[in-house]
Amino acid sequence: MSLRTRAVAKSARTTDVVIPEKLYFRIGEVARLCRLPAYVLRFWETEFPQLKPVKSSTGQRMYRHKDVESVLRIKKLLYEEGFTIAGARQHLRAEIKGDKKQSPLPFPARSTSELKHIRQGLREILTMLSARR
Repeated sequence: MSLRTRAVAKSARTTDVVIPEKLYFRIGEVARLCRLPAYVLRFWETEFPQLKPVKSSTGQRMYRHKDVESVLRIKKLLYEEGFTIAGARQHLRAEIKGDKKQSPLPFPARSTSELKHIRQGLREILTMLSARR
């Protein structure tokens, strides 16, 4: 198997993971889904602040759906895109900052005459409503 074929196969494995619709996953389930050893997941918890599974009353790590998505994203950055742990951490931090910026609402462009017509219609409605009192 050539290096390119292996890289394509590895890429397909990470992106083709189907996460079941469950509220919580145990660490073993996440390890199987993501094809990673559990000790790697425990290590990544110490390195990536985005990865914070809750612990059950018995101390079991319970990963939520978004935690599993984060694990897959981290795996892709490290194993496929060649980031170091520090680089992946910085990249994820930058992605989060970028997501927090609100994009403008996609209002359709209206001409001023259209807006004046709408405003006039609203005034007429207001006049009718105030006359009913």
